[in-house]
Amino acid sequence: MRWTVHGERYVYRSDWMSLALVDVEIPDGRRFEHHVLRMPREAAGTVVHDVDRDAVLLLWRHRFITDRWGWEIPAGGLDEGETPQQCAVREAVEEAGWRPHGLELLASYNPMPGGVDQTFHLFLAEEAERVGEPTDPGESERVEWVPVETVQEALVDGRIVEGMTLTGLSLALATERI
Repeated sequence: MRWTVHGERYVYRSDWMSLALVDVEIPDGRRFEHHVLRMPREAAGTVVHDVDRDAVLLLWRHRFITDRWGWEIPAGGLDEGETPQQCAVREAVEEAGWRPHGLELLASYNPMPGGVDQTFHLFLAEEAERVGEPTDPGESERVEWVPVETVQEALVDGRIVEGMTLTGLSLALATERI
């Protein structure tokens, strides 16, 4: 069943996100305002797997919003005119100092379609070259090649909680790509 949209008004707007109240009507005839978080930028990330080491490139970082530490894949928002694949490569270089090659799309998805319009693009790379230190060192406390066995444990024990990372690693494991 498709909902009917009668209009939309913004409560807040910034370059990073906007909060809208959308006037919707559901199929049974009820009409109400629904909160929608509009995200002007799509995001992309890469599961970088080193086949020889059987390890994944991860960043150990703190997220102030949730006040939690965890492992994350290199990821970030697309710049204007940038493709998701270009963004995924740029973010890996900026955040980790590694340039992934041969990216394969794992999935494009909407993480919270009930209230947020953002799209995430996940890639897998089985090859990467070290290009130097991260150019954006404020992104993480450390960058490491984490063994796949440890990644599997971290998916369960709370060391991996960030959504794009959890989804990308779970997809790569479930489809036996890592």
